Amino acid sequence: MGLRELKRERTRRLIADKAFELFSDHGFGRTTVEQIAAAAEVGPSTLYRYFPTKETLVLEFVEDCLVDAVTWFREQPGLDLPDGLQAVIERVLEQLEQNPDRVRAVFDLAAQTPSVSAHLNELIWRFRNDLTDELVRRLPASAPRDSEFTAALSAGIAMNIIETVVRIWVENPDATEVRDLARRAMTLLRGGGIPLPAADDQVSDNFRYGS
Repeated sequence: MGLRELKRERTRRLIADKAFELFSDHGFGRTTVEQIAAAAEVGPSTLYRYFPTKETLVLEFVEDCLVDAVTWFREQPGLDLPDGLQAVIERVLEQLEQNPDRVRAVFDLAAQTPSVSAHLNELIWRFRNDLTDELVRRLPASAPRDSEFTAALSAGIAMNIIETVVRIWVENPDATEVRDLARRAMTLLRGGGIPLPAADDQVSDNFRYGS
């Protein structure tokens, strides 16, 4: 990274950190872009070049974690799919675990602010789509529909594991090892330890025959 890029990254990080301080002290809705810019000692126009909305200020580190994991996976052609998915999950969780206060703040803000929640959901869908695309690229090309179906399911499972582990960790931070939980989840999946709920015969027959 060159000097200019390093300076830009420092400015970006400073703006995000000051924004979180203000959001924590005054609330998301009562904090203005002008206040954030002043705290970071930049102009509002500079802030908007880095972060086009207030929501992106809240979620920039979540987005960075998700994008980094998919980018890393693309650069590891030798990994088989189960090991690759586990590595992607652990990479996301490891980075989130390094900033627990911000993870909890994101959960709180998403619960209180519909626009933050909507933007978080958008990031999650983008991660799933990007991971799906990479999995499709690695799966056999002989049956494209099957590959796309398998890839979409696998990406969804990966994201569900991440979300579930993070939620448990946020609720029980001192009693939770996030990587251990992720590995347990993958072990259960590989061994068939997470079964689908079974319907009774009557429900199955009604579904099958539309009666």
